[in-house]
Amino acid sequence: MSDAVAAAWQNLRDLGRPTLAELFADPARLDLLSSRLELPGGAIRFDWSKTHLDAAHLAGFTALAEAVQFKQTRGAMFAGEKINVTECRAVEHTALRGVGRDSSVEEAAALHARMAGLVAAIHGGALGDVRHLIHIGIGGSALGPALAIDALTRDGAVVDVHVVANIDGCALEAAFAKCDPATTLIAVASKTFTTTETMTNAASALAWLSENGVEDPYGRVIALTAYPEKAVEWGVDETRVLPFGESVGGRYSLWSSIGFPIALALGWDEFAEFLDGAAAMDRHFLEADGADNLPLRAAFADLTYARLRGCQTRAVFAYDERLRLFPSYLQQLEMESNGKAVKADGRQVDGPTAPITWGGVGTDAQHAVFQLLHQGTHVVPVDFIACIAAGDELAPDHHRNLLANCFAQGAALMAGKPADDPARAYPGDRPSATILCDDLNAATLGALIAFHEHRTFAGAVLMEINAFDQFGVELGKEIAKSIGTAGAQFDASTSALLAEAGLA
Repeated sequence: MSDAVAAAWQNLRDLGRPTLAELFADPARLDLLSSRLELPGGAIRFDWSKTHLDAAHLAGFTALAEAVQFKQTRGAMFAGEKINVTECRAVEHTALRGVGRDSSVEEAAALHARMAGLVAAIHGGALGDVRHLIHIGIGGSALGPALAIDALTRDGAVVDVHVVANIDGCALEAAFAKCDPATTLIAVASKTFTTTETMTNAASALAWLSENGVEDPYGRVIALTAYPEKAVEWGVDETRVLPFGESVGGRYSLWSSIGFPIALALGWDEFAEFLDGAAAMDRHFLEADGADNLPLRAAFADLTYARLRGCQTRAVFAYDERLRLFPSYLQQLEMESNGKAVKADGRQVDGPTAPITWGGVGTDAQHAVFQLLHQGTHVVPVDFIACIAAGDELAPDHHRNLLANCFAQGAALMAGKPADDPARAYPGDRPSATILCDDLNAATLGALIAFHEHRTFAGAVLMEINAFDQFGVELGKEIAKSIGTAGAQFDASTSALLAEAGLA
């Protein structure tokens, strides 16, 4: 840690700790910490006023951003430089949305054109009557498509898509039960085309097609991968292989050919709107500076709680059924990106990094976990996400009550309520932020996801860690592959479990 970085952190630690009630005595607070950003598909309001950020914190974190050379690192990412230093790779998911190095943007456009052509051909009947797609992937190859399809196809889809990630056969059998083999395609999504869970499920899907009378099962497969030659070796015709670049990380890949099931379900025009919404957020993130940069401001708040106030978790509650998978999506994005104990240069970090991200859907969660949020011993910063426009056509009372509950929870967490009976007292001064969309559509969903990608990256830069590797997932996989091989040795507990399950 440089002297400037250490001094910036010390300055932040030395700041006072006014309560939210005290902070709201400032009549300018809402203007300082609540912003409405106009985007394709409708505006989004980002309100961080119910957090403990104040002018002093914004100034302190802005100084930290300067000390860690945030602007330079941000610029390097968009320029296609190799900021993923542990893997010596560029980080170019934004180029897939049209914002980045010119050559990478051009390459992404060409790959998108290839994908659009295949989508159009399938919709036009070139592969026969296609009514279903089973999309097989795991991690980023599944979570992004599952989120977007669940959020955006409630009113119907051009092709019915089922996303399968779990190697547990029950997941794949559930998809089989909803599909007619004669009208089903299989998408196999794997960056390396070697992922054990994905390739095992893919083999079972081919067997299901064959057992149900499909003469050429491989002819029903679309491959989505950064290693197209491996897909061809596996048996997929090159005309049905949709590549993406090595510089696109798995959890940032839904903008690439991994988004094929989204485009197939929605149609290409709506997928393009999805990309456009994300690109608008990219441009804001690239051009805005200091606390005016909304993802960076969110990272300031995140580090206020993780580093300065010792909060070990962060909760996300979507007050919109269409966003029910958003907390799960953010779990991987944030915890796999920033759940690190070393800096990008290999030195140990100087404090906590990623909090544990968790959450759920309002109002369901209010009757499950909000007891702890309001009266428990853990202080948990909360993000509320909601939409002004209803996603249903029922009586307006449904949506009014939904939004009223969302806003009331943030107000209650902040205000609290004293009582003579300690069991009925609410301490208050508990932080929350609210992200309020005018509407939920492809463009605003794209912007929401891109906002959180940049928020995660900004936090990583401020902590001097690399958000773009994920070596922590490898050891368990290596051990799993060794089970049953000659000479493999395990601790007594694992050995007993393997014997009990018949795997020894």
